[in-house]
Amino acid sequence: MRTLNILCVAISLAITGKAAAQNTVAIQWEKTQRISRTTPTLQVVYNPMLRDNSPIYKGTFQALQDLGASYVRYVPWFPYPKAAVVELKAPTAQQTFWDFTYADPAMEALMKAQEGRSVVINFSTTPAWMWKTAKPVAVDSDPDRVNWGYNQGTELVDTTGRQVAEYYARLLSWYTRGGFTDELGKYHSSGHHYKIDYWEVLNEPDLEHNISPQLYTRLYDAIVTAMHKVSPATKFTGISVAYETNPTWFEYFLNPANHRPGIPLDAISYHFYGRPSVNTLPIGNYQYSFFDQANGFLDRVRYIEAIRKRLSPRTMAQINEIGNILRDQDYKEPIPPTYWNLAGAMYAYLYLELTKIGIDVAGESQLVGYPTQFPDVSMMNWTNSKPNARYWVLRLLHDNLGPGDQLKGTSLGSETVVAQAFVTKKGRQLLLINKYDKEATLKLPEGAQKISYVDESTGDDPYATKPVTGNQVTLKPHTVAIVDFN
Repeated sequence: MRTLNILCVAISLAITGKAAAQNTVAIQWEKTQRISRTTPTLQVVYNPMLRDNSPIYKGTFQALQDLGASYVRYVPWFPYPKAAVVELKAPTAQQTFWDFTYADPAMEALMKAQEGRSVVINFSTTPAWMWKTAKPVAVDSDPDRVNWGYNQGTELVDTTGRQVAEYYARLLSWYTRGGFTDELGKYHSSGHHYKIDYWEVLNEPDLEHNISPQLYTRLYDAIVTAMHKVSPATKFTGISVAYETNPTWFEYFLNPANHRPGIPLDAISYHFYGRPSVNTLPIGNYQYSFFDQANGFLDRVRYIEAIRKRLSPRTMAQINEIGNILRDQDYKEPIPPTYWNLAGAMYAYLYLELTKIGIDVAGESQLVGYPTQFPDVSMMNWTNSKPNARYWVLRLLHDNLGPGDQLKGTSLGSETVVAQAFVTKKGRQLLLINKYDKEATLKLPEGAQKISYVDESTGDDPYATKPVTGNQVTLKPHTVAIVDFN
């Protein structure tokens, strides 16, 4: 009996010791694992909520300006052709149909909010009349009515790509050189002289028009050649695929031998969205599929990075759509507040892991969504014009972390919480991410001073800050936090 009691005590102590180890953060401040090159940022996708008659217009662009991020990606896209396409009809021998009425206001608001900071512009939708279609594609007279049927055709009318290239060259000239000369020799003045740091060539070509890597590369070369003449300082981002699972895109595009001589391969981009598994019904269960899929995505990122480094190592890597997409039936009820914390935690986790891999840009998707227009990816609360928890997670990361930070040796034997220490411009800091919906209490190293955090208690308000007492913190479900050390 005595032997059994001793054995039970030993097992109990072992379990207690293991639990203590799992909840204790150890940091080697003297050990630098790598230097960060990753910028946390976001994408802005055009929809009617970005118009100046929208109830959240002012709050949205104020939030963007207050964030102060670089590499902000702006994408007018095909469901709203009046704002995304500035030549909706093919020119005739007597007339052209250039119209920036709906494109300009949101672009102007974005460039004002981003003044002094870099942008990646992507007018992703080519005019439908440039594609072979069974009949002309109709455009609704209401600019705010969604038109999912606009993006038709899989074969260009002009297979050389020259027509598409000239369209984009004139569009760029409108925004960077004060205007352009149209197909009939008439000059159109805009007065715009924006500095456009990057232009991304098309969006998700593997979905939109079902373009092959070979055709895309020919179009990229034609478009970049024409646009570079207009704005020599502008750099270009290519690929922008929705699904990174086909390595042919990266093998073909990143091989300089497949491009015209002198074509720049400044950057590539691709996207990731976590989705619910088929058998997970309550939103509370989505945490498992989201993080499992995120880990699968990270494995593919490492594979793509191996291709990039082998074929074109000077090309930047921009992952500029990171988010979650719910099932259609989830939109029938209000999205619970905890979802925004879960989605924010997944972005923070991917930002951290992409930093470890060496990705240049980690862009959260997207600033504004709303019912009928991907509400699950919104960073704004469309009911009160306030940023939600997804925005505040990004703001917390951007305010504290970025390129040049030193990632320090960090260990925490927890399956629930991820920890990473940094030395930043602000000093010694620790990023904590509670991936799951359970509270976690952690023992920190000596010197912890304060904790800034986004959790279920902060809601649509800015991230909160409080002192750390006793070198111990408790994280609520899906908390993202940064601890400052002396």
